[in-house]
Amino acid sequence: MRPGGARSRAAARAAAAATANPYRASSALLRIHLVSILLVVPQFALSTFGLVWFTVGFGWSPLAAGALVAVSQFAGAAGRIVVGVWSDRAMSRLRPLRIVAIAAIVVLLATAGLGWAEWGVAAGAAYLLASCVSVADNGLAFTAVAEIAGPGWAGRALGIQNTGQFFAAAAVGPAVGALIAVAGVPAALALIAAAPAIAVPLVPGPEAERGPLGSARAERLDRSRSAGG
Repeated sequence: MRPGGARSRAAARAAAAATANPYRASSALLRIHLVSILLVVPQFALSTFGLVWFTVGFGWSPLAAGALVAVSQFAGAAGRIVVGVWSDRAMSRLRPLRIVAIAAIVVLLATAGLGWAEWGVAAGAAYLLASCVSVADNGLAFTAVAEIAGPGWAGRALGIQNTGQFFAAAAVGPAVGALIAVAGVPAALALIAAAPAIAVPLVPGPEAERGPLGSARAERLDRSRSAGG
């Protein structure tokens, strides 16, 4: 057998693996898409109705409420970078994604409780924190989709990812607005916490990850086992 023929067959197998449909291989991508759709709900609910809540519900001036919303957006942008660094060091996108979803439940319920108590300043601080947490998942999910899909499917998978999120974001305004009209903002936020609660068990385990990050994590585990043995 010629070495060149073996290399050609290996290259052909690698090319076939790169272009294979990752949606058929496992449910990991679909689950991440669903998780991202669910986590979009609190993100857009907070950004869409925060200004109205603090001006109408707490009597803040438009300037003060606008400043709170603006600060929450800048803090959220910084938070995304911090979470991205964390995920690189943890060599996982999905483990941090699950933790972010759990944190979203906690901060949404805390914001709702402070809103019910009508503690405006405390509710504002909780709103700022909830806004940061609600956007922290975006980079994790986006990167996980690209890495799991691989170079042959990354474009299509990311297109599906973004389309699902945009549809969900478009539905948040009228749906949450109707909920607020019936139950008020604090009750709406408490009910919205169900979205990340549903998302938590849907996040795939870290074993679903592949690509450079998954390979690096596997090598680290192998080194640890060798050292332990």
